[in-house]
Amino acid sequence: MYYLYILQSLKDDNFYTRTTSDLRRRVKEHNAGKNFSTAPRRPFKLIYYEAYLLKEDVETREKYLKTSMGRKVIRKQLRNYLKTLEQIKT
Repeated sequence: MYYLYILQSLKDDNFYTRTTSDLRRRVKEHNAGKNFSTAPRRPFKLIYYEAYLLKEDVETREKYLKTSMGRKVIRKQLRNYLKTLEQIKT
């Protein structure tokens, strides 16, 4: 099984989208600072994931979600979460 996941930095609220075959391990690694590119943005919260049987499918989905249209689609899908997040901050 392969996973596409989106983490949200609790430090700066930015999103980080990646893929893995072991979701729990990767989230722990991100929060432990074992990933060079995300270590300064810790801690993270897992806010979204999708499961795939084939590695090629999860990689295709990741590439799509990193395009401008893909970012629009995922933000639309997460709109209730994002709206709640905004309400909490104000």
